[in-house]
Amino acid sequence: MKITIEFEDTDDARDALDGYKWKLAVWDIDQELRKSIKYDEKLHPEVVDAFEKLRDEIREILSSYKIQMDD
Repeated sequence: MKITIEFEDTDDARDALDGYKWKLAVWDIDQELRKSIKYDEKLHPEVVDAFEKLRDEIREILSSYKIQMDD
């Protein structure tokens, strides 16, 4: 597939080209939260709950933009 997009502004073009970096960054944040929830036995239960809620919120925000994170 070939897509041609023209931008008037360099910043807009950079944002479009860096989209995959944003996806990777959000994925990394989610995985760090997951790792802490699953393996950090020293975490207080309230912190675990907060991390779980944050992961849910990340997914809701992405969903509102019609973006899905691969599991």
